[in-house]
Amino acid sequence: MSLNQSHQELPIVRTIAELRQQVKAWRQQGLTVGFVPTMGALHQGHLSLVEIAAEHADKVVVSIFVNPTQFAPHEDFDAYPRTEVSDAAALASTPASLIYAPNAREVYAENHSTKISVDGISEGLCAATRPHFFGGVALVVTKLLLQCLPDIAVFGEKDYQQLLVIKRMVRDLNIPVDILSGPTLRDPDGLATSSRNAYLSEAERKIAPTLHATLQETAEIIRSGAPVDRTLEEAIQRLSAAGFDPIDYLELRSGDDLTPLTTYQGPARLLVAARLGDTRLIDNIAV
Repeated sequence: MSLNQSHQELPIVRTIAELRQQVKAWRQQGLTVGFVPTMGALHQGHLSLVEIAAEHADKVVVSIFVNPTQFAPHEDFDAYPRTEVSDAAALASTPASLIYAPNAREVYAENHSTKISVDGISEGLCAATRPHFFGGVALVVTKLLLQCLPDIAVFGEKDYQQLLVIKRMVRDLNIPVDILSGPTLRDPDGLATSSRNAYLSEAERKIAPTLHATLQETAEIIRSGAPVDRTLEEAIQRLSAAGFDPIDYLELRSGDDLTPLTTYQGPARLLVAARLGDTRLIDNIAV
């Protein structure tokens, strides 16, 4: 285990062997293990997932790994923020027990050729504009779960499609881990916490909460029995007028399997993705 830290800081391991050695030692003590995978640039939303993991497991591993397989060639993988020092400092105030921070060579063998595709649930919504994304997510999450072999793993509901893709993949592949979800953490004005929020200009930051407000308003109208298609069209017009452009999607889907809904029937989920300036924001709420 490569410590190189003061006693107040969390230990960091960078290899699969070190990670498995520590997890094995915990298991020999009869302890359960929770896991929170991240790409770093941590905010309060991530830290809330660590708290949830600690409620369900004795020890919590947090991974920090910017996954290259979920970036398309035109997306700037190199520009993604890498803030390990501040991330580790933030995690030191949580119930996390260990940071797993491998490099790409550790996670992916030089000639790796295996892919994972979760059909159906990974189609449409975010996949319409990022068709590569969920294949990369499914592959890296499978690898991280098998590297750590935790009892439970926690993912945020803000990335709702991703959450359901992971749940389906774990079920289909019989990976022995329970997938738990954490509610979306929000700023006081309703904007979902996200590392992307830092890219918003001051003027854009004032507009951004309109996304969540529109979801709430739209959900209320749909619950009242208004036609779904017309209600969604009017909501898209309001977002466009507020300055969101383009609006990738605003859809009503089944909360269980993301089947598109043309009439309201629960459990349902409203999901949206839209750009504000150069920043792509996503959000969703239960209806």
